[in-house]
Amino acid sequence: MLSAPAKEIIRATLPAVGAAIGDITALFYRRMFAAHPELERDLFNRGNQRQGDQQKALAGAIAAFAALQLEPDQDRVDLILSRIANKHASLGIRPEQYRIVHKHLFDAIAEVLGDAVTAEVATAWDELYWLMADTLIAMEAGLYRAAGVADGHVWRQTRVRERRQESADAVSFVLTSLDGAPLPSFAPGQYLSVGVRLEDGARQIRQYSLSSAPSAGDWRITVKRVDPHTLPDESIAPAGEVSNFLYRNVFEGDILDVTTPFGDLVLADDDAPLLLISAGIGCTPMMGMLGHLADTADPRPVSVVHADRAPSSHAHRAELAELVDRLPLAVMHRWYEDLGARRPEDGLREGRADLGEIAIADGTRAYLCGPLPFMLSVREALLDKGVAAENIHYEVFGPDRWAPAPA
Repeated sequence: MLSAPAKEIIRATLPAVGAAIGDITALFYRRMFAAHPELERDLFNRGNQRQGDQQKALAGAIAAFAALQLEPDQDRVDLILSRIANKHASLGIRPEQYRIVHKHLFDAIAEVLGDAVTAEVATAWDELYWLMADTLIAMEAGLYRAAGVADGHVWRQTRVRERRQESADAVSFVLTSLDGAPLPSFAPGQYLSVGVRLEDGARQIRQYSLSSAPSAGDWRITVKRVDPHTLPDESIAPAGEVSNFLYRNVFEGDILDVTTPFGDLVLADDDAPLLLISAGIGCTPMMGMLGHLADTADPRPVSVVHADRAPSSHAHRAELAELVDRLPLAVMHRWYEDLGARRPEDGLREGRADLGEIAIADGTRAYLCGPLPFMLSVREALLDKGVAAENIHYEVFGPDRWAPAPA
């Protein structure tokens, strides 16, 4: 908890800092990478840096955390920090790296805000930073303990036992240990990090959801190659460095560097009705959840909603139908923007996903994964249909720009 003097200074200066936070975070990353180029090369996602996504996510997290110290909402704080801590754990972040961030972040604040950063202002924001950092360090230490690893020691080598084409642009890799020992278990919906050495020598890391059930013993991830594409602002996003590397270069027998699974999009330990909503490659954590539900003969009602460009783009399409058929009270709804020669039928529609005609039982827990605009739109529809905000859970591939948004 912030001290009373610090809280009042944060309250007075938050509008100015918030207005400049985009400039502060952009300068922060430039400064940090200039001093520690190995972080940009071997730890941070270069694609997100080029597009500005990481800067926006950091800016939103800092501003939201500061605001929540003034009007406390522990559930919101836990949501924001849990997601960051799990992502950090999946990268093997260590406590000493927070000091590197502190130095370059506060140098950036001082440069952008100039004389407005008095000694008292600097002290208050320093207190806020270490409140956030120390909380994250403690949460990450707990995640490492639960995983049975020393702080930051999350990496291991696995062998690709099977590679399978799941759609025109997505492949799955079944990973097994090098010595035949069982891989650590995981909670359905979690992800792991994959690190690859690219042609320019950079070691880039990406997260991929486990698309198999824990009972499978091995780990399965599904990778969709990302081609250059146009963003909403009409700029061109580059091709995915890691997804294309994996798609083009990794086959049976190859060795992959991966981490212990982490992530907080996991099924709650209750019997609430479930609504699993995905779009595109966002189906992957849902596949792990459905596999677990089918393996345990879960009796609760389960509604599955998936949206995609076309049946040929839908990774795990046939497997999804098989898993739904194994659950006695499961129903599936699919939307494809292009049905091709197929005709709409019960549970299969053309166009974009529309929850308007889907009945949602009281107390339903909804799990979402897909592009951020899709999930935000679905979230609004769920709230309109009476689903409680705390029962809407989500996973974001890439920097999390949902959590800082107003509840």
